[in-house]
Amino acid sequence: MDERLKKESLLKKILKKPEFPPVLGAVVIFVIFFFLASGDMFSLEGSLSWIEQAALIGILAVGVCLLMIAGEFDLSIGSMIGFSGMMMAILIVEYKMNVSLAIILTFLVSMLIGFINGYLVIKTKLPSFIVTLGSLFILRGLTVALSRLLTNQTLVSGVNEYSSESWFAAFFGGETFTEVFSFLAKHQLITTYPDGTPVVSGIKMVIVWWIGLSILGVILLRLTKYGNWIYATGGDEQASKNMGVPTNKVKIALFMLTAFCASVFAACQVFDYGSADAQRGLLKEFEAIIAVVMGGALLTGGYGTVIGAFLGALIFGVVNIGISYTSIDSDYFRVFLGCMLLIAVIFSDSIRKKIMRQ
Repeated sequence: MDERLKKESLLKKILKKPEFPPVLGAVVIFVIFFFLASGDMFSLEGSLSWIEQAALIGILAVGVCLLMIAGEFDLSIGSMIGFSGMMMAILIVEYKMNVSLAIILTFLVSMLIGFINGYLVIKTKLPSFIVTLGSLFILRGLTVALSRLLTNQTLVSGVNEYSSESWFAAFFGGETFTEVFSFLAKHQLITTYPDGTPVVSGIKMVIVWWIGLSILGVILLRLTKYGNWIYATGGDEQASKNMGVPTNKVKIALFMLTAFCASVFAACQVFDYGSADAQRGLLKEFEAIIAVVMGGALLTGGYGTVIGAFLGALIFGVVNIGISYTSIDSDYFRVFLGCMLLIAVIFSDSIRKKIMRQ
């Protein structure tokens, strides 16, 4: 019988899905913490705590996932977080620039840096790992040096004094669905303080950004021609070029996207905390890559999904916050994370090899 006419079993179809390993991983992690953690972890307040942590990594993971599918890396996004945050804070606090203008200008500068990263990778033919590793140190050094030069410190606070009335800043540092939570508190459906105000007053915008960017990423990959170009670029760049795929433009655009995601992360922190720190974003580039790899993406490109990256970030958030609800020493968080990464990679690789043998 012709191999092309053979029907695949349901199990094989499920195993072929890139989302299968992260879905299984998420289920396992939730089961583990359901039994090990205290009940408060899964209360409304506790749940939003680890969801917020997942959202921060998840925002980065969207851009990192798409870039990795295209076969490239961006190690500068952690430094971009510190750079973008300090730029916003300095422009607003030190130079009294209009908040909306400061945000827009920061995003434009960060995306320009993303463009430069992509352009250098394309023109020099150097591995993106090397190019963006250089950018990592350049941006971190500039952030510390310029903040000390302009403000004589590496922490700029007081941002909320200037941004409290800005509707644009509220898109990053505010909360939404506050009326819903007030209604629930009024009818004693959620936990409240003695004065009747809800313990959880709303859903932070960082979560909204995470969900919104993830949805856009899924649509881009699955429903647009550009998504096919991303997969083709990471799968076989030369063959894609021969077929007319603008691989260079695809890569540059994705480097700009990772810079955009890093700036969203920075803006959410700046307007939530009311300050910027030159050291923020440290190691976030690796945490985002870990989330994406746990989400089933290949380091070699051409394979992965935004849904997988979403679940990888969720696993990261549950482990990061959940470990504090257990008797396990929180110092072991990164040990646990590293083990999860190795298990996810080994499991995904074994599943793919099993499918290829069939």
